[in-house]
Amino acid sequence: MPEPLTLDLTGALLVAMPGMGDPRFDRSVVFLCAHSAEGAMGLIVNKPAEDMAMGELYDQLDITAAPARRLMPVHFGGPVETARGFVLHSTDYQSRLKTLDVCDGFGMTATLDVLEDLAAGDGPDRALVMLGYAGWGPGQLEAEIARNGWLTVDADPGLVFGTVDGDKWMSAVKSLGIDPLGLSGAAGRA
Repeated sequence: MPEPLTLDLTGALLVAMPGMGDPRFDRSVVFLCAHSAEGAMGLIVNKPAEDMAMGELYDQLDITAAPARRLMPVHFGGPVETARGFVLHSTDYQSRLKTLDVCDGFGMTATLDVLEDLAAGDGPDRALVMLGYAGWGPGQLEAEIARNGWLTVDADPGLVFGTVDGDKWMSAVKSLGIDPLGLSGAAGRA
């Protein structure tokens, strides 16, 4: 039986520290959709997928969308199940099938209807579409945080949905009152 969880980071942002060692997470900002004694699941919110926009995804799924909606970026949500789609969105939208209400200001839907609704202009006001997710087993995320791999930041819809992808890491670090130039990937003990 897993050990009781002492800190629930559901709805928080993880900000990768320099020197993390895993290039897939270099300068990444991860929104945690779930965190429990069984592990954690999150979506990288600042890494657009290279050479892919929603138009290609809509074509693969045979969904008709207006030209402007086809230009929306698709993000690399993480290295697990990279063919599976997730939409992190504002709470003004509820899927007809299943939406996870993560926390104030954030919902997550992984059913096809959200993409159909986005294409038709009936989806959430603010949304990020991801392929794949980041996952951690029991105690794994806590160990990475203890080894100075991640900073934790309160999730702000303005930062997640309203900041340019390339500026999200710096904005998240600065929201803690930290100068990003002074960050070190080396953990220390007093």
